[in-house]
Amino acid sequence: MHNASFFLKYKLQHVFFWMLVLGIWYFLRVDDYPTPAMAFLVTVIKVIDIALMIYVTNYILIPRLLYRKKYFWFVLLFVGMILASSIVKMNILGRMLNNPALYNWAVNFKDRLYDNILPHFFLVIAGAAVQLMLDYGRLQHRMAETAKEKAEAELNFLKSQINPHFLFNSLNSVYFLITKDNTEARQALHKFSEMLRYQLYEIKGEKIPVEKEVHYLKDYVDLQQLRKDEKYTVEFNCAADVKGFSIEPLLLVPFVENAFKHISHYNDRANFVKVDLGRSNGSFIFSVENSKEQQQYSSEKKGGIGMVNVKRRLELLYPGKHELRIDETAHRFAVHLNLQLS
Repeated sequence: MHNASFFLKYKLQHVFFWMLVLGIWYFLRVDDYPTPAMAFLVTVIKVIDIALMIYVTNYILIPRLLYRKKYFWFVLLFVGMILASSIVKMNILGRMLNNPALYNWAVNFKDRLYDNILPHFFLVIAGAAVQLMLDYGRLQHRMAETAKEKAEAELNFLKSQINPHFLFNSLNSVYFLITKDNTEARQALHKFSEMLRYQLYEIKGEKIPVEKEVHYLKDYVDLQQLRKDEKYTVEFNCAADVKGFSIEPLLLVPFVENAFKHISHYNDRANFVKVDLGRSNGSFIFSVENSKEQQQYSSEKKGGIGMVNVKRRLELLYPGKHELRIDETAHRFAVHLNLQLS
């Protein structure tokens, strides 16, 4: 709803702007035409012509060609669009005003060039310049937000960090205190140690191989599974082609953590958590699903702080390159994440 209202407001701003341009243009040129009605119709055609070229440039040529460094095609299509638009517009106006000289380019070519092509060129360039400045401002804002988020994350990490050598020495001591017969406890402690090692040494604020993230996620799921009895079903499915690319670290675990946190505790029906990872059409597909109860007993807000943070991270780190969908029913909660791979 918020996105819809924003989009509607955004469109209305454009409509008001072009209405203002139309009014000013008409007021300045109304005396140049036989009747006010004809002046208004000609002004509408000219404004629509300019608006179309600006929108084609700003929303098609710039993002698809200029930003992708296809400069030759950008210049070629931009100049071609200006020429084609000028020819079409002058043919329409020449016939409307019964003035063949307007669409006879063999006569007074310099006048046609000065009156149509050059104004079109500079007006569309001005519109493109505004779009480039807006895009640059948004990029700077997003970079500042990303830097701020990373700085806060590093600060929080430093605040919570304890001496890793002391930590691992303590874990080793506990490991050897566990009897060899208790293999389950030893395996759990080993997985916990690997998870800590991953957080302390592997994560350095940059993207990491997805294989390491999957391994960390599997260890987390295995540890959580140890806490559940036969009433709970836990599935972890990772396709063989989930490899060979990098993602942001610790991006997926908040969703899985949320699933275990809000899993149902029924005695008469299935309680489950299901995690799936795969690839499709150049995208990384991640989904986690859990059974839930209609009445959730939790002191935190719905979704938890971790879910809010990871949504914000996705917006900052994968702008326009992710799709997050959350489906919820009375007895089921599911998260579907699609990340476009570069």
